Amino acid sequence: MARFTFKLPDIGEGIAEAEIVAWHVAVGDMVEEDAPLADMMTDKATVEMSAPVAGRVVEVAGVVGDQIAIGSVLAVFETEDEAEADAGDVAGFADAVAPPEAAAVADPVAAIQPEPARPVIAEPVVAAEPTRSRVQASPAVRARASDLGIDLADVKSAQGDRVRHADLDAHLRYASAASVAAVAPMVTVEPGAVEEVRVMGMRRRIAENMAESKRNIPHFAYVEECDVTELERLRTVMNLDRGARAKLTLLPFLIRAMTRALPAFPMVNARYDDAAGVVSRHASVHLGFATQTDQGLTVPVIRDAQARDVWALATEIVRLADAARRGKATRDELSGSTITLTSLGPIGGIVSTPVINRPEVAIVGVNRIVERPVVVDGQIVIRKMMNLSSSFDHRVVDGWDAASFIQAVRRLIETPALLFVD
Repeated sequence: MARFTFKLPDIGEGIAEAEIVAWHVAVGDMVEEDAPLADMMTDKATVEMSAPVAGRVVEVAGVVGDQIAIGSVLAVFETEDEAEADAGDVAGFADAVAPPEAAAVADPVAAIQPEPARPVIAEPVVAAEPTRSRVQASPAVRARASDLGIDLADVKSAQGDRVRHADLDAHLRYASAASVAAVAPMVTVEPGAVEEVRVMGMRRRIAENMAESKRNIPHFAYVEECDVTELERLRTVMNLDRGARAKLTLLPFLIRAMTRALPAFPMVNARYDDAAGVVSRHASVHLGFATQTDQGLTVPVIRDAQARDVWALATEIVRLADAARRGKATRDELSGSTITLTSLGPIGGIVSTPVINRPEVAIVGVNRIVERPVVVDGQIVIRKMMNLSSSFDHRVVDGWDAASFIQAVRRLIETPALLFVD
């Protein structure tokens, strides 16, 4: 018997370290070559690492939540093949890493398996495993399904190869109320109980990004109210004729308004590299829209939003939001935005102070629509009103420019015919 040392390969894009978000094996397990080994998170993407050899796991690098440097030992295997053991310290495990475009956003709440009584939770990954005769799933997925009382044979695989956590989530989400009650009984919590939850994975990334944004960017807020009565009337009429096209929500119209206003305010559609002292102003609008998922807040990006009509925007919003919620959005679909739009929908409140998505310099927040009396031409009438709450980087955007930009957006929203005039 000999030992094979598997070092974390270079995942690319200048990544120096990755976080362990799930182990699919434990010390003592026998594994086959190419079997799932661990899920590693870099930025907003999760990459599944596979076992480079067949053998027994004798050592793992750390526990869920630990950061592992590129090139450091991830796992050690006991193998019968001397040649494989000799190759263990040599670089060349690029094939073990899923390509960036296949990486998925994952919920980082995961656990290794040192305590038999606790469920093992890993998150959805996208690397494919060869189909076998029985239902295929990682040990962590099997443990979770067993704990929930779910027969894996009843769970449909979205990718058609093996059942993942995302498939279990979908199975639970669309189960009947009776089924959900059967697999997820109410838990009684003792008064005064304190639950400690380790901040890791996606939740850690969100915390770090928000802290960096508030620490480095001097935010200033600007709030303006908009009369969306005519816009809502137009949206209703357009939806009556939509046919098989995606339903128009308010967001496509807001995005259209922003893209029409931004050419006059290039300092707003920009990214600021404060380390280099360079502001990059973009002609194209790569608009990020904040999307809440089970894994946390993600920001899918609509490329060249200025070139899309409201129907194309609606279709792209649905596609990207669905991909993000299912953990299937690619790295390219989650990066490179030049400005962000965020909305809490019906619970959007009256005013918010959104945090800028660094290194962008502006974010526009949408608050809920309410009917209230307003004065129009000397008469009190009921109108549908909505606030736009925006934040800007005061190092790059002056108050006058920020206010002028929002006023331009407001004018387009309140006179929706202008959204379609070239």
